[in-house]
Amino acid sequence: MPSARGSSRSRRLKNDINVVPYIDVMLVLLVIFMVTAPMITPGLIELPSVGSAAEVPAKPVEVEISEDGTIALRVRDAGANFEKINSQNLVSEVKSRISADTPVVIAADGRVPYDTVMKVMDQLRTSGVTRLGLLVDQKSSPEPTTN
Repeated sequence: MPSARGSSRSRRLKNDINVVPYIDVMLVLLVIFMVTAPMITPGLIELPSVGSAAEVPAKPVEVEISEDGTIALRVRDAGANFEKINSQNLVSEVKSRISADTPVVIAADGRVPYDTVMKVMDQLRTSGVTRLGLLVDQKSSPEPTTN
């Protein structure tokens, strides 16, 4: 027979969360990610190398964009100088100096904003200039050493 004393005792509710199962799950996930992470290969992007840029066979028309945003134009010939032009006259000036086979290269200062170069390139491309490229300084490659 239960005593009166035992019946007066009530069970208290436990207010704590049992975190041991959560810790076990987290450790299993950590081990899984540590094992599978080295197996994932990152995507490789092949960027063009400036050192291996092709030489231009024809005499191109150069569009030079300086740091302050001024645009100059010249045909790459011996002794040819740049002529400053207005950006609104760029397309007409370029079209007057090129034929179907003449390439047009854009030479921009390294401090010119990317947006400015892309606007000039887009302006020429939409006007029908098909042979369009960027002029780069080619780095001289070191001579291979033989051991």
